Amino acid sequence: QVQLVESGGGLVQAGGALTLSCAASGSIFSPNTMGWYRQTPGNQRELVATITNGGMTNYADSVKGRFTISRDNAKNTVSLQMNSLKPEDTAVYLCNFRRISYSKNYWGQGTQVTVSS
Repeated sequence: QVQLVESGGGLVQAGGALTLSCAASGSIFSPNTMGWYRQTPGNQRELVATITNGGMTNYADSVKGRFTISRDNAKNTVSLQMNSLKPEDTAVYLCNFRRISYSKNYWGQGTQVTVSS
């Protein structure tokens, strides 16, 4: 089992910045990927950004150039620096952990990000 605890959401004006953090604990086996997804009411959960323990990153087209994902393998943490935020970035952001080649996903409880226009 893996437990994920997120922090850092909040309310920000358009053009502003926020940083989300997530700490993982439990059975942290490698290779693995950690990342962030987001969800709005009535819509499917969508990928925002992921990073493997080897440092390979993947971003949604909508956040490329604005968001940066990073991780500290020693501390089992992942962060998402979000710059130039837009109202359409408003969502619940969820931290994700998955062992590569395994199908089981672990999720945090989610943190609300609200961007006002």
